[in-house]
Amino acid sequence: MAKSSQPNQAHADRMTHSLRDTVVAMVRRDGPDLSARQLAVFLTCYLSDSAHTVRGLAAELNVSKPAITRALDRLEDLRLARRTADPMDRRSVLITHTPQGNGFLRDLRTIVNETSAAAQEKVAAPVRKAPRARRTEELRRAS
Repeated sequence: MAKSSQPNQAHADRMTHSLRDTVVAMVRRDGPDLSARQLAVFLTCYLSDSAHTVRGLAAELNVSKPAITRALDRLEDLRLARRTADPMDRRSVLITHTPQGNGFLRDLRTIVNETSAAAQEKVAAPVRKAPRARRTEELRRAS
């Protein structure tokens, strides 16, 4: 059973490194710096065609409505999302996309593609052992 978990762990490690590389690339670029919660709200809204409400986002992300409201306040300040009245129910507010939000998502997709490609190159590259490790292995084989 340990053997089957090693590939899963290696995959998880690669994914974690890819996530780190993506976050570092986002932090280094010019543009908004989003918290994990703000990014979760943004991606939930932009990766789905359905309309989103504060209540729906809170339920989907399993966080409080005030936390969603604070995240949306920041996204609105950055012009990455907009709240509009629901034409069917004026008491409800819908979260809508913005041109700046579409551009941010496009940039994010580019960064993810670049970091994924770099990670794939690392996996495909032959692993070279350090000279000492090679020598130790050669001595082990000789004995």
